[in-house]
Amino acid sequence: MAENKKIFFPKGTLTAEIQLPASKSILNRALIIASLAETECKISYRGVCDDTSALINALNNQSDYINVGAAGTAMRFLAGKFASQPNKCITLDGCERMRERPIRILVDALRSCGARIEYIANTGYPPIKIRGSVLSAPDDFCIDAGVSSQYISSLLMIAPYMRSGMNLHIDGECKSLPYIDMTINMMNVFGVRAERNGSNIRVLPGKYQGMNYVVEADWSAASYWYEIAALRPGSKFTLRGLRSDSIQGDRQVAEIFRRLGVTSTYHSDCVEIESMGNYAPEISLDLNNYPDLAQTVAVTSAMLGIPFKISGLSTLRIKETDRITALQTELSKIGIKINVVGDDCISYDGRSRYKNADVEFSTYNDHRMAMSLAPVSLMITNGAVVIENADVVSKSYPDFWNDVAIIRQRK
Repeated sequence: MAENKKIFFPKGTLTAEIQLPASKSILNRALIIASLAETECKISYRGVCDDTSALINALNNQSDYINVGAAGTAMRFLAGKFASQPNKCITLDGCERMRERPIRILVDALRSCGARIEYIANTGYPPIKIRGSVLSAPDDFCIDAGVSSQYISSLLMIAPYMRSGMNLHIDGECKSLPYIDMTINMMNVFGVRAERNGSNIRVLPGKYQGMNYVVEADWSAASYWYEIAALRPGSKFTLRGLRSDSIQGDRQVAEIFRRLGVTSTYHSDCVEIESMGNYAPEISLDLNNYPDLAQTVAVTSAMLGIPFKISGLSTLRIKETDRITALQTELSKIGIKINVVGDDCISYDGRSRYKNADVEFSTYNDHRMAMSLAPVSLMITNGAVVIENADVVSKSYPDFWNDVAIIRQRK
């Protein structure tokens, strides 16, 4: 049964030392690559979230039916993996919301490589039936840049096992490019040759090699600590497991939040963040490459009364929920008006300010809605903030509420 959670933060400036969970983006790629490797891989990481559990369970599942629940990454990565495995016959399914999330572009791309995939219910959506085979990428292989980067990563990770590798051209301005670069980086680490030159990616035929691989901590999870710091000037947090040379695009959160008054000091095994309260007068951002930061940045800026314009958000419509509409709806509960322009942009003019009163936020089964809205409690001092279905954070950061509970007043 879903539980609601009333959010409390100590008074005064805050401090805590937090061991962040492993990056699920890196971990999920590592698990797929390891499953394709010729020799054994040892993947070391801290914590297992719902998305990763779904992928691990699927990789260990010996039946011909696999349900990944709400794990979109698992759905897309596994579609590629199973399509490239000769003699495999798998039905790949998900929860009700997953059956509403499109997969047609990936299926079409895999079919163009020789994959045998059928839709079981609605064309273009899971569940799908996959009969694995040896694939071969077409010479003129092209995919539209507007699709999810996970589609492209799914294709790239199986490319070394195609007959001639893959020459892939991305047509247009690519969405979430750092995630594609992350995939290419990891493929090379595991012993194959892949390279991106602008919009063209070349993957040579080869085989992944077994190795010991340590997964770094999650910069997306760190973003909520930047938000808490920004909303309570003078607060200081130590975030363990983060790297300054991270392959995660969301490391950009440190630079974004510098404009929201939060400084970052890097050490060998952690980042110390501290809020100074010196905010930019307005924020203008293109988050095309970092869409998972959108809710955190929008909520922080709105609560501080900082006008913003955030573009590059077209993929937010097909996440765990329609995040653009959800964000607009939930912030309106406390009197903040978010304007939406098409499917790509949201803005806030700074005129509507938050109401200091009780509020219950809906999460829409979206972990990032829960974690980005919880810090609103720092500003609502004359009312209670309640997060509905708070356990949804287990999708990416299962210990989030436990970590919030160890925050103490800074002396």
